[in-house]
Amino acid sequence: MDIKHLQYFIEVSNFNSFSRAADNLFITQPSISKMIKRLETELGIELFERSRKQLTLTDAGKIILEQAKLIDKAFKNLETELDNLTGLKKGHIRIGLPPIFNAHTFLEIVGEYHEKYPGITFQLVEDGSKKIEEDVGNNSLDVGVIVLPTKNEIFDHFSFMEEDLKLIIHPSHPLAEREEVNLAELANESFILFNKDFVLNDRIVYSCNSAGFTPHIISESSQQSFIEEMVASKLGVSLLPESVCHNLNKNVRSVKVVNPSISWKLAIIWGKNQYMSFAAKEWLHFTIERLSKIYQED
Repeated sequence: MDIKHLQYFIEVSNFNSFSRAADNLFITQPSISKMIKRLETELGIELFERSRKQLTLTDAGKIILEQAKLIDKAFKNLETELDNLTGLKKGHIRIGLPPIFNAHTFLEIVGEYHEKYPGITFQLVEDGSKKIEEDVGNNSLDVGVIVLPTKNEIFDHFSFMEEDLKLIIHPSHPLAEREEVNLAELANESFILFNKDFVLNDRIVYSCNSAGFTPHIISESSQQSFIEEMVASKLGVSLLPESVCHNLNKNVRSVKVVNPSISWKLAIIWGKNQYMSFAAKEWLHFTIERLSKIYQED
C-alpha cells in the first residue's frame, strides 16, 4: 500500500469529488480514480458509494478514513523529524574521553559545534581506553578518544596528538632538580599508576620491563587528581603526559624521561560496521577538520 493512495483517498473524502480532488492535487481525474480503485481492490472493500448523485463514504470507507488520517499524520511527523535530524536541529552524541586527557581544546570544539547546532545534545563519559573501546564496540558510545594502537579490524580512527610522558615527583625528591632522568634510574621507586582499564598502565609497565626492571606499583587509580595528590604526599612517583604536566600543582615537579622515552598517541575511534547517527557523523567530520588545523598549526 502506497502512502500516496491513502493521501489521495483523504483528498477525495474531503471534497466528496474525484474531479475537485484531482484539481487540488494537480493530477487528472482518471489518475486519481484509478488509484482509489487500486486501493479498494487491495483492501477488498468499496470505499465510496458511487450510485448516488453525491459521492459518499461507505461504512468501511469511514473506518479506513480515520486510520488513513492517523497514518498520514504519522508520516508527516516522520518527515519533519527526519528534516530536523538531517538539518541538525536535533540529535544526541555519546563521546568517551580518558580522564588523563587534557581535554580543554577538545571541549572547545564540542562547544563550537553546540553553538552552531544548539539542538544537538552531548553525553561525555570518562573512562580508560580499554573501556572506551569496549563501549564504542558495543555501540554504547558513538565515538571515543583512546590511546593507540587500536583494533583496526573493528575501528576506524583519526590520530591527532602524540607526546611524551614525564616523571612526576615530590619537590624534595633527589631527582627533582634534574632536567632528565633515565628510565632505569627509577627501578627502586614506588609507582602510582592509572588502573588496568588504561592502556597507559600497560605502556609504562612494558617500558620499565624493556629498561630491565619490573615497576613496584603501590597504588592504582582512575583519577589523575588523586594520583597527583598521592605524589604530593610522598607516597611514590608517577608518569603523566606532558600536556597534563602543564597544569600540575606546586607540590609536585615534572622531569623528562629518556633512554627510553615513553610516548602516547591519541586518536578518535568509531566502529567500522556500526550505524552512526547523522548528528554524530557531522560532528566527527567537524571535529577532525578542526583538530587537523589546530595540530598542523602547532
